[in-house]
Amino acid sequence: MDRRIETILSNSRTVAVVGISDKPDRPSHVVAKYLQERGYRVIPVNPFLTEVLGEKAYKSLAEIPGQVDLVDVFRKSGDVPPVAEEAVRVGARFFWMQEGVESDRAREILDMAGIPCVMDRCVKKELEKRGK
Repeated sequence: MDRRIETILSNSRTVAVVGISDKPDRPSHVVAKYLQERGYRVIPVNPFLTEVLGEKAYKSLAEIPGQVDLVDVFRKSGDVPPVAEEAVRVGARFFWMQEGVESDRAREILDMAGIPCVMDRCVKKELEKRGK
């Protein structure tokens, strides 16, 4: 798992944060801001927002122009399989389910498409562990 995490973190520059909140105290906002401060391009994905952290928010992954390296998901576990399917359709390179988010069905979808994924881990904590 550590090798997979290292590969994902080293090869991702554009991160779509699905389920991001515009509330600064929410984990999705904290993680997205952390990524932004470290040079990642953060693309907010939330159908109820128009902008977060100075970036235009999109209703879905399909609306994002250009390539997405990493899809970072802050949604209930049961909501993740459709996000995984959409990530496959848009050609995302990697998929990450934040702490407390696990979906075997999403992992199956991603495995069949050859997209490496991580479940139940915090991308911010993983970067901090690596001194990034």
